[in-house]
Amino acid sequence: MIEIGKKQKLTVVKEVEFGIYLGDEKEKVLLPGKQVPEGTRTGDELEVFIYRDSSDRLIATVNTPKLMLGEVALLTVSDVTKIGAFLNWGLEKDLFLPFKEQTYRVKQGDDCLAALYTDKSGRLCATMKVYHYLRTDSPYRKDDTVTGRIYEISGNFGVFVAVDDKYSALIPKNQMYGEKEFQVGDMITARVSEVKADGKLDLSVRRKAYLQMDEDAKKLMEIIESFDGVLPFSDKADPEVIRRETGMSKNEFKRAVGRLYKAHRIEIGERSIRKTE
Repeated sequence: MIEIGKKQKLTVVKEVEFGIYLGDEKEKVLLPGKQVPEGTRTGDELEVFIYRDSSDRLIATVNTPKLMLGEVALLTVSDVTKIGAFLNWGLEKDLFLPFKEQTYRVKQGDDCLAALYTDKSGRLCATMKVYHYLRTDSPYRKDDTVTGRIYEISGNFGVFVAVDDKYSALIPKNQMYGEKEFQVGDMITARVSEVKADGKLDLSVRRKAYLQMDEDAKKLMEIIESFDGVLPFSDKADPEVIRRETGMSKNEFKRAVGRLYKAHRIEIGERSIRKTE
């Protein structure tokens, strides 16, 4: 059976002036002459990739594209037209990326993370909605440091990340605070905070508490100084006020306050925190 979007081994069943046909007597696909390896004869077996040409006909190639059916890869936008964008995936015919499959409007020269799928007409297309195509068999464990690409941001769930451009990961919503501004397409370095039962990764852009504390204390001191030495709230303030003004959770803020207090750098009042002289 000839399968579109995959590499497969097919037998040469017929030689013609403009190439060779691969398959069997019931189902054949053309490998154009310029693609035929020298010395190929009827009965030989060749490994080819199957896709559709500009006339929408099945065609074979000995070239290997940058992604196969169901895979995810980083591709460059070669053109944008009225019907959608086209991506360079290593074959003569660029890969179509419909507008409805774009998570943001791409432009020529952009790099975007995309998966390969077949549409209702059986044509190969790209989608930037890669969540269901990312793998869940990563080699990473809790506390490992990983690098990934942000491909979607959700106000309900958090920041979706493709670790190594292929493994499914999430920065949970409760980690979406601090000085970092998340943007789709950004590359980030993060710590694996949890490996879920289904293999998906939870990430944190903050270090472990005992490592993060000194950084938070330094940052808090700079914030206090920006308020002329008197922070107009204490660790008893509402968590949202603390998060908005410092980018820290209440627990992180309290740890930073404790570190500065023990160092005799601040005085803690009922409604304020003051820098010591």
